[in-house]
Amino acid sequence: MTGTIIGLALAIFVITLISRGIIVVRQAEVVIIERLGKYFKTLDSGIHIIVPIFDKIRPIHWRYNKADYRGNTVMVQRVENRIDLRETVYDFPRQNVITSDNVSININALLYFQVTDPYKSVYEIGNLPEAIEKLTQTSLRNVIGELTLDFTLTSRDTINAKLRDILDEATDKWGVKVNRVELQEILPPEEIRTAMEKEMRAERDKRAKMLSGDADREFQVRVAEGDKQAKIARAEGEAQAKLLVADAERKSIQMIAEAVKDSKTDPAQYLIALKYVTAFSEVTKQGDKTVVVPYESAALLGSVKTLANIFEK
Repeated sequence: MTGTIIGLALAIFVITLISRGIIVVRQAEVVIIERLGKYFKTLDSGIHIIVPIFDKIRPIHWRYNKADYRGNTVMVQRVENRIDLRETVYDFPRQNVITSDNVSININALLYFQVTDPYKSVYEIGNLPEAIEKLTQTSLRNVIGELTLDFTLTSRDTINAKLRDILDEATDKWGVKVNRVELQEILPPEEIRTAMEKEMRAERDKRAKMLSGDADREFQVRVAEGDKQAKIARAEGEAQAKLLVADAERKSIQMIAEAVKDSKTDPAQYLIALKYVTAFSEVTKQGDKTVVVPYESAALLGSVKTLANIFEK
């Protein structure tokens, strides 16, 4: 009976020992194994067997700051026995930084990084998340401290790229690859935001007035161009009319000259006499009691009568 109990206890011990010696590592994870307190090996994904008494999994104590639902910063401590090789994002709490033109602004950032060397991430730095957070904060203060407020607000991509290069170079010793940094919010003081809003409204009003002035000027130019074209067309029409009248008079003179070529009458005097008759008729229509007739008009009227007799023949 005693032997059975001892055998059963021994079997339980062996099974427990073997179960503790079997480790299954999931995909994209690694486990650090220490033998007698010294680094032994890194277990990749898959099933592995270790010596339970001599080999132990290295626990990783990670602390980092996190904003709660009220926006307050709280310290979170987590114990991990596995290292995640996937890309990790950290949302760092909002912090106060000062620009080169002495404006105090609040900035919070997102950091995307990935562990590339698990050995360095455990043995080269005491607390990787907190170290990355502090490094990000100091680097952000240094970068923003060299820039003006206007440049900070309008050049996020430039700031992100510069921070990524600085952090990636600094964290390489810790076995970490910083993929990108994103500034979430940049909040200037209330009085600065109010002044910026007023400036934006003034700038929009200025652009609106400029556009309105350009439209009025364009309208005036088009109206002036239309008046110019109308005057040109009117002048061309008047010139054409004068040419037609002159051509008609020329043809009239030629016809009169042809009709009186056998007589001694001057065709020019005939035309002048006709104008006298037309003018005299207009004067008498106005009801004037006194009409002044030039002396030489009698001779001209006689020429008209003579030419009329000629045309009747």
